[in-house]
Amino acid sequence: MSTREPFGTLPDGSQVQRLTIARDGLQAHVLTYGATLQDLRLDGVAHPLVLGWPALEDYLQSRGYFGAVVGRFANRIALGRFQAGGRWYQADRNFRGRHTLHGGSQGSDRMLWTLKAQNDDGMTLSLEMPDGHMGFPGTLGVEVTYAIRLGPVLEITIEARSDQETPCNFAPHNYFVLDDSGSICSHEMTLAAEHYLPVDDDLIPTGEQRPVAGTDFDFRDPRALGDFPLDHNFCLASQRVALREVGRLISRRSGLAMGIATTEPGLQIYTNSQFDEPDRQGLLGQPYDRYSGVALEPQLWPDAMNQNGFPAAILVPGAIHRSQSQFRFQHFI
Repeated sequence: MSTREPFGTLPDGSQVQRLTIARDGLQAHVLTYGATLQDLRLDGVAHPLVLGWPALEDYLQSRGYFGAVVGRFANRIALGRFQAGGRWYQADRNFRGRHTLHGGSQGSDRMLWTLKAQNDDGMTLSLEMPDGHMGFPGTLGVEVTYAIRLGPVLEITIEARSDQETPCNFAPHNYFVLDDSGSICSHEMTLAAEHYLPVDDDLIPTGEQRPVAGTDFDFRDPRALGDFPLDHNFCLASQRVALREVGRLISRRSGLAMGIATTEPGLQIYTNSQFDEPDRQGLLGQPYDRYSGVALEPQLWPDAMNQNGFPAAILVPGAIHRSQSQFRFQHFI
């Protein structure tokens, strides 16, 4: 099943569409604004599986990045400074007035994407980011494909190309929630990560890759997320690899599990510990509180261009940035 419907009008008069695909009991709703996964539903489950907003105005006013594809460089760049093609560049500093976050204040999450193709169980959206946009070099074209595979599995594939050397790190920024409790604190997570990246007071990696053993960051065995404030990159590999399963999230309250597979070397996990928009209502008409969802963001490591020993993050002309992630849902009770 595939549908298209209006979802509102941007300040410049552009129309935003809400696109729907479905297969095997899973239904995904995606906006052309930000290539945003606005809602995700599973047959037999009364609540959404992701956090989202019911109206376009909410997306324009919120800074939660709910469901957006963020880039051209997801996560943080220290002081917004980086080197590419032998030159230094200054990107838009939209995080605490000092650093770049998710590609700047008008990153891909704030842009209108073009629908290239849609069928019952898949769609592809595209975007062109001009040379100099948010301070980044190179005209960059990016496509994201949402597909529902048997399982059911939500699959997200991102491909990008540039005519100049440029940082490139697109990521889906979905907040998942697997029950109707309003909190992910009792959700249990397993993650195949031996190390994580410590951060400074501005949430910039210090450069150390610290073992998770004996810390609150150790999820190698299933453990409740609790109210520990996570906003950290977990190191899955030293570079992009073949698609493989890296983790699992479960709710014993609902009996629902979600497997996580990705090609990416990092998974940024944010437990929504700082989110506070009490006057805005979510998909079921309720405000989202802190710890109301967990963002699981497959990506390269943050600030990779400025850190020794981090995965390569510069896309060169003629090369293709290609990432793929899958989220598999199943009932275990």
